[in-house]
Amino acid sequence: MSLKKGFVHVYTGNGKGKTTAAIGLGVRAAGAGLRVIMIQFMKGRRYSELDALHHLPNFTVVQFGRDEFVSKEKPEQVDINLANKGLRYAQEVIQSNTYDLVILDEVNVALDYQLIPLQDVLELISKKPTELELVCTGRYAPAELVKDADIVSEILEIKHPFQTGVVSRKGIDW
Repeated sequence: MSLKKGFVHVYTGNGKGKTTAAIGLGVRAAGAGLRVIMIQFMKGRRYSELDALHHLPNFTVVQFGRDEFVSKEKPEQVDINLANKGLRYAQEVIQSNTYDLVILDEVNVALDYQLIPLQDVLELISKKPTELELVCTGRYAPAELVKDADIVSEILEIKHPFQTGVVSRKGIDW
């Protein structure tokens, strides 16, 4: 099964749930028989949702990051290399026509941290096959990406337990 017309989504904002929204879309797509891949930038940690997705047919997750915080002020070369490797992988996957839905998780943050060039991501979008659905997640979506997208959702943080010092909880936050 493939789509006749695929759209470009951007899920951004400071609120919780951008990756979760993308995964929800991916689960829906996989349930309909579409082939889904989520390429995670700046993530190398084994998050709980990955354990569940591993059992879902038609849903693949590939990570390009370390299990460490990336410094925006002075990113390490290894983080730049991993992000660029992820971008090259995304370019190959998108041109392969193997998947119906491609999720570029945290690509907006990788752009904001200047780990990968904005022009390369915009070119990737402009060259995507017509029938491919593409999702870009992460805070700080650049205006150029928002302009090129078909669907943009900003997730706002109104209130969150982190604000009162509550640490993240396995199964809920990671």
